Amino acid sequence: MNLLLDSHVILWWLADDPRLSRKARRLIERADEAYVSAATTWELALKASLGKLEMPEGFIETVEEEGFLHLPVTPVHAMAVKALPWHHRDPFDRLLVAQAAAEGLRLLTAERLLAHYGDHVVVV
Repeated sequence: MNLLLDSHVILWWLADDPRLSRKARRLIERADEAYVSAATTWELALKASLGKLEMPEGFIETVEEEGFLHLPVTPVHAMAVKALPWHHRDPFDRLLVAQAAAEGLRLLTAERLLAHYGDHVVVV
């Protein structure tokens, strides 16, 4: 299975945070490939600049060192948001759902509302 990690999931993984469930850890460890979206990097950088969270130093390099792949945001991903029903209003989450659907990935998240988007989302 190929995964796309939601923002909180990658932060919890990097911090070895106990909020990341055992199930989520197993899925990440067993994934064929796991991706971190450029949208996630943007969201975290934005929130860090506002003082809403602490972003790990060297985030981009750390993501790579952990074996994750970066997923760019393409025009196809951006347009795929248009077709999504409005189960959730967060623009970053909607883009991640669109990316997962477009790329055949499963979005790994703890955000229960995203489960309404179906098979492309794994809530843990």
